[in-house]
Amino acid sequence: MKRSSILWTIFLALILVAAAGAPCWAADPIRIAIIGPMQFTQGEGHWNGATMAAEQINKGGGISVGGAKRLVELIKVDSNEFLSIPDATNAMELAISRHRADFLIGGFRTEAVLVMQDIAMDNKKIFLGCGAAHPELCDRVTKNYDRYKYWFRITPINSKFLIKVDFLLLNMVAQVMQKELGIPKIKVAIVAEKAAWADPLVAVANENLPKMGMDIVGVWRPSPVATDATAELSAIQRAGANIIFTSFSSSVGIPFAKQAGELKVPAPLVGINVEAQKDGFWAATGGQGNYGLTISTYGPVKITEHTLPFFNEYRQRFKEAPNYTAGTYDAIDVLKAAIEKTGTLEADKLIPALEQTDLKGPAGRLAFSKDHDVVWGPGYTTGLGTQWQDGKNVVVWPYQWENITYEGTVPYKLPSWVMEHYKKK
Repeated sequence: MKRSSILWTIFLALILVAAAGAPCWAADPIRIAIIGPMQFTQGEGHWNGATMAAEQINKGGGISVGGAKRLVELIKVDSNEFLSIPDATNAMELAISRHRADFLIGGFRTEAVLVMQDIAMDNKKIFLGCGAAHPELCDRVTKNYDRYKYWFRITPINSKFLIKVDFLLLNMVAQVMQKELGIPKIKVAIVAEKAAWADPLVAVANENLPKMGMDIVGVWRPSPVATDATAELSAIQRAGANIIFTSFSSSVGIPFAKQAGELKVPAPLVGINVEAQKDGFWAATGGQGNYGLTISTYGPVKITEHTLPFFNEYRQRFKEAPNYTAGTYDAIDVLKAAIEKTGTLEADKLIPALEQTDLKGPAGRLAFSKDHDVVWGPGYTTGLGTQWQDGKNVVVWPYQWENITYEGTVPYKLPSWVMEHYKKK
């Protein structure tokens, strides 16, 4: 009996010694749900960006929480929000209840994210948005701070700022057309997918394009998942548009650009086309998406010292350029900084630290306004204008804008068939 007691004592002592010597990251991981439309490129961007961030953090030992290192565990949650808002609602509830996520990152379709946001707020879970642009998501923070303070938008810049960049890109192309082709007054076709995030863009464009000295020949609102745009393109051509002003976040961006190129519509595409942010866009359109110009978040230029390393690693690893939903990478870095500053995972204690965010990431200097929206403008996050030029997706804006030209930016080019069309007249 005495011998057994001694052996048992030694056994317990060994356990205690082993526990004392165990690495700190043996604590429970920090569980982050990455929620998005995982069957589409936008969801792939969510997951890829988050994966890169988590692996880099874990390679360094994890996130320090009150002196103890804790690894990041990602939970992949398919919201299916393109096709079903109820599916997105269920996915968010599962992320919280079944997967026991500590934090939520992602969301894409505004109509779905508004509901997902409410579920996160009901559970007082920090939700970092990386896809939906509608201003209402952050307006809610201002209207009811106590309820919506757990929400922060990382990417994209909101619809109001997107339209500002849109106008800058549109004006740039209009000036090139007037200078090179001698068109006295530009006629614009507004084409936006039928989705809530695009409604403010259409409204502001209708109001402001005439003030910019441009005529509007019509507004077209195809389905976000339309596979044929020939009817719209034929009508636009008949209307005599000089520029097609696009707002596409979904798959319609591929057939629209492809068919515009096939039909050689004599009007360049300018605006937002998320599908055109991908390297795969060139193959998906059979090269017919050439000269398409879109707002982007990332490109092969030096926005900050972090841009090119992130862009090149992402492209090498995933065989395509990152689209803006890969801002989940930035979201996890923002979260890491706040956790390490406060030493806690408690949402209410993290919020003041998140509100004071000021760091440089691949997309630019990232900070939040009072409504928890990402700050847009010179010196912060500006966005980019990227254009397909003969198989390469290059950055053409900012170009001598507010004293900003990111290293690697090149001049915009008009489509060759547009040049030929107007020179024949």
